[in-house]
Amino acid sequence: MLKRWIFLVLVALGIGLAQAQVLPDFAELAEKQGGAVVNVSTTQVVLGQRYHGFPFDEDDPAFEFFKRFGPRMPGIPNMPREFENKSLGSGFIISQDGYILTNAHVVDGADEVVVKLTDKRELKAKVIGSDKRTDVALIKIEASGLPMVRLGDPAKLRVGEWVAAIGSPFGFENTVTAGIVSAKGRSLPQENFVPFIQTDVAINPGNSGGPLFNMKGEVVGINSQIYSRSGGYQGIAFAIPIDVAMEVQAQLRASGKISRGRIGVAIQEVTKELADSFGLGKVQGALVASVEKSGPADRAGIEAGDVILRFGDKAVGQSSDLPRIVGNTKPGTKAAMQVWRGGVARDLSVTVAEIQDEPAARNGRRGKSAEPAAANRLGLVLIEPTAEQKRQLGIRHGLVIDEVREGGRGELRRGDIILALTQRGTQTEVRTIEQFNGLLAKSDKDSNITLLVKRGDSQTFVTIKGGRD
Repeated sequence: MLKRWIFLVLVALGIGLAQAQVLPDFAELAEKQGGAVVNVSTTQVVLGQRYHGFPFDEDDPAFEFFKRFGPRMPGIPNMPREFENKSLGSGFIISQDGYILTNAHVVDGADEVVVKLTDKRELKAKVIGSDKRTDVALIKIEASGLPMVRLGDPAKLRVGEWVAAIGSPFGFENTVTAGIVSAKGRSLPQENFVPFIQTDVAINPGNSGGPLFNMKGEVVGINSQIYSRSGGYQGIAFAIPIDVAMEVQAQLRASGKISRGRIGVAIQEVTKELADSFGLGKVQGALVASVEKSGPADRAGIEAGDVILRFGDKAVGQSSDLPRIVGNTKPGTKAAMQVWRGGVARDLSVTVAEIQDEPAARNGRRGKSAEPAAANRLGLVLIEPTAEQKRQLGIRHGLVIDEVREGGRGELRRGDIILALTQRGTQTEVRTIEQFNGLLAKSDKDSNITLLVKRGDSQTFVTIKGGRD
C-alpha cells in the first residue's frame, strides 16, 4: 500500500513538472520588447460648459459628485468656455527615427499628441495620417536611435497559441498581459477591411494601439477593441493583423491617405439553404444582393443573384472576404472574376474604381474652408453623411455633429449623430440639415426639445431646455 501511495505521489509530481515545463515564460519577451512600447496621450480642446463654476468637464468622474453634493454658487451661471478632453492609449515604435503605430481612434480629433517613452522622456508627436476603416494611425516623434519592435507573420499564428500584450491599461504604463489566440479572420459589424485576430488576452481602456506579441517576441497585431457589456475586459479582445497595419502605414507615410478599390455591389452571406438553392456544391462565395447602376460591376455584367467565387487570384470563401480583397486592389486595375450563375461558373472582367473616402486626418486637425460653416440655433455645425458613411456608421439616417460652437450644448459633442428630434410627444427622424433646421424653426423657444443621439455604440436622449434661441 505504501509503495502504491509513493507511486501515485511520484506520478502526480511528474505531471506537475511536465505542466510546469510547458507553461510559457513572458519575462524575456517583456524585458526585450517593452522598451519599444509607448504611452500615447492626447488632448482635444472642445467647447462646453462648466457647471456653476466647477473646474471639471462633464466627463470627469468628479463632475457628478460635485453637481450633487458640492456647494451651490448662486448667481454664477453655466459659462460656455473652452476646456480640454484628455485620453490615453498605447503605441509601438516601428523605426529608430520615431515612426509609431497606434489606433486611429486614439488620436482622432486630437489637438496635441504626446508620446511617453519608457525612459520617461515625453515628446510631442505629429499625426502623419490615420485610417478609420482599419483603425490604424501613424504618428512621428523627433528622435533617433530608438528601440523598435520586430514584426511577425500573422498568417503563421495558430489558434490556441500563446500571445502577449504590452500597453497602458487605465494609464498603468508597460503592463504585460497574456493569453491565447481564440480565433483568426474574425469579421465584425461595420468592420469590412480587417480580418481580426481574436484573443483572450486581458485588454482594457488604454491598451488600444498597443502591440500583440507572439512567443518569439514579434508583433503580430495591434490591440484595437474588446467585446464587453461592462466597458471592461470580459475575455474577448480583437487585434488588427500587423500585415494589414503595415500596408496602411506605407500608404499613410507616402501620401497621408488611403486608396481602396470598389466595384459597386451590395453583398450578403451564402447560407447552406442559399447554396442548395443555387446548386453550389458547398457554402462559399459572396451573394450579390444588388448592383450599383452604371457602376464597375454593372458595366462588367454582374447581376443580382450572382455568387462571386473568385476575385483576381484569390478565392472568396465567405462574403466578408470580398470587401478586403477588392479594397486591397489598386483602383484602375482590370481584375478577373468568377461568378456562379444559373448553376454554372462564368468568367467576367471588371475594372476596379476607387472608394471616395474622407481625407485621412493629418496633424489631428480638420482642413478649414475659406468660409466657416454656419451653426444652427443650437450652436451646432452639422454634416449630412454620404451613403457610404452611413453604412460605416451603421445608420440609415441622421446628421453628424462636426462642431459645437460657443453657446452650444455641453451635452453634445463633435462626432455625435443626431437620429431624431422629439417635441410635444412627436418624434421625427432626422434626415437632412434643411429638414432639421426647419423643425427647429417651428419649435416654440419656451418648450423643450429632445434629441436622440448616437454616440459610439450607444444611444441616448438629450433634452435641451427651453429650445434656446
